[in-house]
Amino acid sequence: MSEPHGAKEANLARRERTRAALDTDLYGITAEPFSLGRSNVDVVGQMLKAGVKLVQYREKEKETGLKYKECREIRRLTREAGAVLIVNDHPDLALMVEADGVHLGQDDYPIEAVRELVGEEMIVGISTHAPEQAEEAIRRGADYIGVGPLFTTFTKKGVCKPVGIEYLDYAVKNVSIPFVAIGGIKTNNVGEVRRHGARCISIVTEIVGAPDIRGKITEIRDVLKGCRTPSK
Repeated sequence: MSEPHGAKEANLARRERTRAALDTDLYGITAEPFSLGRSNVDVVGQMLKAGVKLVQYREKEKETGLKYKECREIRRLTREAGAVLIVNDHPDLALMVEADGVHLGQDDYPIEAVRELVGEEMIVGISTHAPEQAEEAIRRGADYIGVGPLFTTFTKKGVCKPVGIEYLDYAVKNVSIPFVAIGGIKTNNVGEVRRHGARCISIVTEIVGAPDIRGKITEIRDVLKGCRTPSK
């Protein structure tokens, strides 16, 4: 049974928004425990001043009211900067602050249920750690996927073991939707990630934990400029 014409148009429009959102070099993610005492709002403000155009609000520990207040301020900042805001885990929070999308983990709400809640206007992404998870995410309607963790990371509790650069190679050759490379990526290995074909890359602790966030982002981009990405 084919999907209704209106639904098909909405899906295509959302896919185009997703591709535009991930057509960028860096995917910024908040991580307040590593931010040298600075708030998520302060850190995001510095990211935006450095020209980051895609930010995920990820906050695991705070009370819901504080998350809402903080995320609403980050929504204001990202909107003023013309940047995309993704909310991690919480589709309800994403809706309340009028975010551009929501990002799910493998053990979070089902993609289908989240899509029904947030509608066609919002991007839905999901973390994947293996080819079969990538294939399932695409089949179930994810707009983009996270590919990783490529290297050892301590940013999140309970994160799986590194999947290695081999999974990135698979994604570059086989994944038909946008993806972001993530997990343990730092200045000393981001060049390798780019050379293996990743276009949108998330570097978390090395950015949020830098005394000079804008300077660190400039340093990372200098490395990326010197690397070529192979064509699919």
